[in-house]
Amino acid sequence: MTVETTVPDTLHTLSPSRAGDFKTCPQLFKFRAVDRIPEPVSIHQARGTTAHLALQRLFDDPIEARTPDRLFDLFREAWTEIRATEEFRGLFPTVEDERLWGVESLELLANYFTIEDPTRFDPTERELEMVEDLDGMLIRGILDRMDRDDTGRLVITDYKTGKAPPETYALPAFFALKIYALLIRNRTGQTPAEVRLLYLNGPTLYRLGIDDRQLDAMDSQLRALWAAIDRALATGRFPPRPGRLCDWCSYRKICPAWTTSPD
Repeated sequence: MTVETTVPDTLHTLSPSRAGDFKTCPQLFKFRAVDRIPEPVSIHQARGTTAHLALQRLFDDPIEARTPDRLFDLFREAWTEIRATEEFRGLFPTVEDERLWGVESLELLANYFTIEDPTRFDPTERELEMVEDLDGMLIRGILDRMDRDDTGRLVITDYKTGKAPPETYALPAFFALKIYALLIRNRTGQTPAEVRLLYLNGPTLYRLGIDDRQLDAMDSQLRALWAAIDRALATGRFPPRPGRLCDWCSYRKICPAWTTSPD
């Protein structure tokens, strides 16, 4: 079956994740944002979605109740909700497969408490929906968590359930968080002091200090990306950019980088 898509002639909104897609590979951006071709749901995606919801809800509880056992219960409750949705229904072939996935997920969640103590702070924001107009660029997304450190400075944290990359390769993973820091500065007038990537699989915590110079540079980079996406929409040219991430791309079988024979 052929799926026909209507390609917009100009960009209207952009999320930090889709901006990252275009920066990584314009063809990936087209598959996801323009063609909107669904990607197969994986057990890793299910784990990430459920863990995010459990960690969000953990901070609804009083400080003294934020224990590992409580987080495990919240994960089980969240998965009971999520597994009933059409997206995740029938994900596991057998009950035993689902049980083993659950055990591995709880072991991963236990790592959270080796990185930070949730009884020592209250986030200022969780799962914050953002829609910000940056002088003509409408950027929208959902920020995992924002806190204030001991000196009152803003800190943005993003949860990751996948494996942490080596530190030398971690810098590109901060790209979306820098955009969120830019959105926060635009909304509040305050520049976040730090962005953090909290990898439960490890566990590993990567931190990056932020200042206005970096955010000004990100604003320029974001405008260049916006203009490049507009050009791609106008011309229909979204060149693939093959690389090491192609091995994990859901679209590899239909990507012209891998399906087009060399002349």
